[in-house]
Amino acid sequence: MVTDYLPVLVQVVLASGFAIATLIASALLGKRALRNQTKDSAYECGMNPVGDAHARFSVKFYLVAMLFVLFDIEVVFLIPWATVYSAQIAEGASVFFFAMLSFVIILFLAYLYALKKGALEWRN
Repeated sequence: MVTDYLPVLVQVVLASGFAIATLIASALLGKRALRNQTKDSAYECGMNPVGDAHARFSVKFYLVAMLFVLFDIEVVFLIPWATVYSAQIAEGASVFFFAMLSFVIILFLAYLYALKKGALEWRN
């Protein structure tokens, strides 16, 4: 049973060895630059950083992000259904179509509910 895990162990050892060797080579071969305030400051698209880095986000941002993930994951269920759809219809399984139709209708009703509640509006 230990021989089954030997390839995984070899891969972990090789990956760790590569990471350590890369860090050591970078430290030995890398150029040592003079440090100053400009080089040590944060880089933000060529602009000097202004203000506090811990800005608060609106709850709407997180709500829209969660709704996006929810609907995105739900739509992913359509892909495997579409791949086997023609084989199922050839067998005469029309229940297969109506099951997905009910799924899409429920998904659309959830979308309409989110629109009605104003979950997708940025203002207000």
